[in-house]
Amino acid sequence: MKAAGIAIGTLAVLAATMAVDHAQAERAVPVPAARSDVPATPGLQTAVLAGGCFWGMEAVFGHMKGVKAVTAGYAGGAAGTATYDKVSTETTGHAEAIRISYDPRQVSYATLLRIYFSVAHDPTQLNRQGPDSGPSYRSAIFPQTPGQATVARAYIAQLGQAHAFPKPIVTKLEQGKFYPAEAYHQDFFDRNPGHPYIVAWDKPKLAAFRAAYPALAR
Repeated sequence: MKAAGIAIGTLAVLAATMAVDHAQAERAVPVPAARSDVPATPGLQTAVLAGGCFWGMEAVFGHMKGVKAVTAGYAGGAAGTATYDKVSTETTGHAEAIRISYDPRQVSYATLLRIYFSVAHDPTQLNRQGPDSGPSYRSAIFPQTPGQATVARAYIAQLGQAHAFPKPIVTKLEQGKFYPAEAYHQDFFDRNPGHPYIVAWDKPKLAAFRAAYPALAR
């Protein structure tokens, strides 16, 4: 969220002028359910997804039934560069990402992917999301198991064949460890509901999720 580095006064003006139009424009893209899924197993499973500023990603999945915890962080680079200041240089190889701990008996991996592609971010934007640009804002899935990789790869192909989006999907499957972000980034949406960036970009996204998938929202 490079916009978070802009002076608050300037950002507030930007938010005030664009929030209404953006809220009206934000909507879930109707995408089909995946044809395959990761089998449910006892206990919690983990998913790691990157799709722009982790504040908004955390907001959507943090309000989803079956999700037990969401952690904002960095994935794709080395441990020594997994800090906001370094990742913001766009030279570390990291993507802003979230780690999702979920109960597969309540929500499946394929359902997480459906929300990821439908409303959590725009998978057709290359190295950017909304007002943020750079490779740290790329669309990327970090499978935690071979099964997740198989399901994710098949779903991307399925969405492409269905022409679910007017432009090609640029989401890549990547490898790399996940490193939690600084404490002030965690639960940012819930702790800072009036922040100009949250108001302009993330509240509309969560509202779109609730409107399109009421049975999945909590």
